[in-house]
Amino acid sequence: MNKRSSHTPKNAADPKQYTVKEPEELLRFLLNTLSNLGRNSVKAILTRGQVSVNGKVETRYNCQLHPGQIVTIRREKIVEAPPLVGLKILHEDDDVIVVQKDAGLLSISSGKGVENELTAYRQLMEHVRQTNPVNRIFIVHRLDRDTSGVMMFAKSERVQQLLQNSWKEGVHERVYVALVEGAVKKAEGTISSWLKESATLKMYSSRHPGDGQHAVTHYKVLTADRHFSLLEVRLETGRKNQIRVHMQDIGHPIVGDKKYGAKTKPIGRMGLHARVLSFAHPTTGKLMRFETDIPKSFYQPFRSAPAK
Repeated sequence: MNKRSSHTPKNAADPKQYTVKEPEELLRFLLNTLSNLGRNSVKAILTRGQVSVNGKVETRYNCQLHPGQIVTIRREKIVEAPPLVGLKILHEDDDVIVVQKDAGLLSISSGKGVENELTAYRQLMEHVRQTNPVNRIFIVHRLDRDTSGVMMFAKSERVQQLLQNSWKEGVHERVYVALVEGAVKKAEGTISSWLKESATLKMYSSRHPGDGQHAVTHYKVLTADRHFSLLEVRLETGRKNQIRVHMQDIGHPIVGDKKYGAKTKPIGRMGLHARVLSFAHPTTGKLMRFETDIPKSFYQPFRSAPAK
């Protein structure tokens, strides 16, 4: 009795697929299917992750197969994806990837002609192409190089457009923590201005209402001394460098942010972290919420600040 049927690929080097006809353990199935190979060779193919059952890599010899399942055998060893550098995947599905990015990693290439520049975008592109070489990812929003925290990417152009077109309604929370210079006296407050970009690509608040993009930032003091303040910052709008400009506007620039007026760099990086991202899933509509810890280094200045 024929226990399997082969789906012949167009290219002999492509993976071959076989349909299971009878219940059988995977190793026995492979030994019968690859009858031209010895037992040790078949075991090696299985151990190296070259066998998939219904699209999922399977390495167990005794995996029980059932009629109708598809067994795929790849001729070449699967090359493992290189480890992600400065990135941690928090969530992935068919539509989006949510990650936590470290400070110092670019979201996407700076476009300055640097080949093979290490970016979140490049690494995640390689990640999704491990499953299928035609897979791609698409930018939805960005974090500055020196800002750490939660960000997401779309896995299709359709989802990218859905997210960007409904960004204001679809994103429920964008919460940051900012370590700023000086003691912020007011426990909480709101900063509102019209942002413009200078010829040197630096954002600033216009003196004229209605001149530029309206930006609204809400903040609350978490802890403070006379040297530094740690703030929770909620974005009502998401303009370029919005938090950085608004902190400078109130006289408390983010530590390490020399571009926007900082004089100190107590933690060796810019003190801005995207802590929470909450949004409606573009396909299911389900509310997704991702929260990360405040970097421990953000508390360090309060333990090491000069005595009063």
